[in-house]
Amino acid sequence: MRKYFVVVLAMVLAGAVLSAQAFAGVVTDDVRKTVDQVVSIVSSPDFKKSKNEAKKRVALKSAIGRIFSYGEMAKRSLGVHWKARSKAEQKEFVSLFSTLLENSYAGKIESYNNEKIVYTGENINGTYAEVKSRVITAKRDEYTLDYRLMREGNRWMVYDVVIEGVSLVSNYRSQFNKIIVNQGYGELVKKLRSKSDEIKAP
Repeated sequence: MRKYFVVVLAMVLAGAVLSAQAFAGVVTDDVRKTVDQVVSIVSSPDFKKSKNEAKKRVALKSAIGRIFSYGEMAKRSLGVHWKARSKAEQKEFVSLFSTLLENSYAGKIESYNNEKIVYTGENINGTYAEVKSRVITAKRDEYTLDYRLMREGNRWMVYDVVIEGVSLVSNYRSQFNKIIVNQGYGELVKKLRSKSDEIKAP
């Protein structure tokens, strides 16, 4: 299930070569700008060179980090276990979680280049908002994908992504909770560290 989410998230963030202007809104524009920037990065001839792989990932991390609140996503993904963690543990978990999200799709990112995104609406309720969209693949398959955002200072930041009605954060929370309950928090951190090292390995 996690692989499904990561693959679709990669497709949305990096494969939207065609972005339809079906809907425009303040929050939607923020999401669209990030998508467009990521597309620009992965489409750049310079970044397609293997020697620039590290630079590309840094550029992607910077672009996506401008709108994704990894701290909030990590906190929500850890759920009831978050408060039991020390400040140092929370900081480490956010770092490991962000690395997992940022890099899991980086290696797959260029596999998607014929998708189309149609933004279909946005809802704002106080300091929370939701941007709705549909992803249309080259084979004309369609997926609904909604971004949930919250106001942090003067910026709208994504704290969850809902794919076909299923929350990315809830999916991770279920997996993390199962590991913690059965094997302990230390084992979860060990697995995340191992995954992070595996991703970073040349």
